[in-house]
Amino acid sequence: MLSKLMAGAALFAFASAVIGAAAQSTLSPVLNAGEKVLRFDWPAIEVGTGEYEEGPTGVTVFRFPNRAVGAVDVRGGGPGTVNTDYLRLGYEEHELDAVVFSGGSWYGLESTTAVATALKDDGVRSGHWANLALSVGAIIYDFGDRRLNEIYPDKRLAQSALRAARPGVFPLGAQGAGRFAKSGGLFGCNAYSGQGAAFRQIGDLKMAAFVVVNALGVVTTRDGRVAACFPDARWPKDLRTADLLRHFPSSRTPGSTLSTPPKADRRNTTVSLVVVNRTLTAAELQRLATHVHSSMSRAIQPFATEFDGDVLYAVSTGEIAANAQHPGMPNVELDVTAAELMWDAILASIPVQPAVPTATATPRASLTEAQRFVGVYEFSPLVSVKISKSGDQLFAQAIGGRDAYSIGKDAPTELHALSPTTFSVPGRYPTVLDFTAADSLVIDPGHWQQLGRRASP
Repeated sequence: MLSKLMAGAALFAFASAVIGAAAQSTLSPVLNAGEKVLRFDWPAIEVGTGEYEEGPTGVTVFRFPNRAVGAVDVRGGGPGTVNTDYLRLGYEEHELDAVVFSGGSWYGLESTTAVATALKDDGVRSGHWANLALSVGAIIYDFGDRRLNEIYPDKRLAQSALRAARPGVFPLGAQGAGRFAKSGGLFGCNAYSGQGAAFRQIGDLKMAAFVVVNALGVVTTRDGRVAACFPDARWPKDLRTADLLRHFPSSRTPGSTLSTPPKADRRNTTVSLVVVNRTLTAAELQRLATHVHSSMSRAIQPFATEFDGDVLYAVSTGEIAANAQHPGMPNVELDVTAAELMWDAILASIPVQPAVPTATATPRASLTEAQRFVGVYEFSPLVSVKISKSGDQLFAQAIGGRDAYSIGKDAPTELHALSPTTFSVPGRYPTVLDFTAADSLVIDPGHWQQLGRRASP
């Protein structure tokens, strides 16, 4: 019997892998998406983003056409990076071609090496020792409970984003590598997050900050308020980050006014990049990286925890000589100014949050329509959702490897009608089920939607 069970499990794993590989190979890249953008005048930086809407997940590529010098600062307990050790050697030659941020956890590291091979394939770089393409990068974790599939940013997506890179335009919010980022999981906020940027020019001195916020902690405004959160109904309306931290860990006690979920999301990372056009030595560039990264603990609280893999790259394009234009601005002032700019970038990463829906008192779907929705909908080999009907009421239950958001596996969840074809799961978070398309179920329709196909009636 045990051998039969093991054989069955192996067959299921093989079938799931085949299905996953087939789905991955059919995806179409969406490039430079997003209507809300930061525009800045700096030809030395080109930015390209690529996304797979089916995830959704994505990648963000920063290319330096004239190359640059880089340094890195790594914090937190779970970093995922490529080529950071090379940057730590402190060479001051302009050798850096690109910085790559990606979703997909460690599978997304493929994006970084793919950018290097694309530069070789396109004839920009070669196999000569002095002309090798140097790309560095870091990833965020965007799998787990936030998505019902395991689509990842792959080589094809990263190379498409590189080839679509353009100067002076950076998509803000849930785009690129921040396509399905979240923040505030430590406190159960589970707010949608994304990528942000800020730019400042003082005379000929230029600096820019870029960030993908996927933090365990909460994003905090300069006046100390929680910037994005789906709060518990018992929490104070004017919630400050200090309130959450002050009551921690006693705030996790059941029944507390500031209680937080015991199974909060703990797979997080914030990856960031600061760029200046001033020539800096290796030591000065490293100090810039360390200072700016340290300063981010004001905007994200707590920061660089055991469950974060925070990485910051500091880059100098070397277009103006050190202090040539600004003899009155020593490097310490440059560091402080860049740190404030990074806080601006972090705040700019927050997309508009969907509203928690309000259900009607009684279902508005007719009995005939309700019957039409009954069936099993497959989102991936990992998760399916079974829709059943009792009387004129619909119920949802997750089947397979794990829950489907607030739709659990242990018992059916009652759905509340929003319209004849849309329903909600009551609770703290916005969970909407849409049956408008034939033989399909869309959970959370819109920017972060998950699509399930009917597998059986």
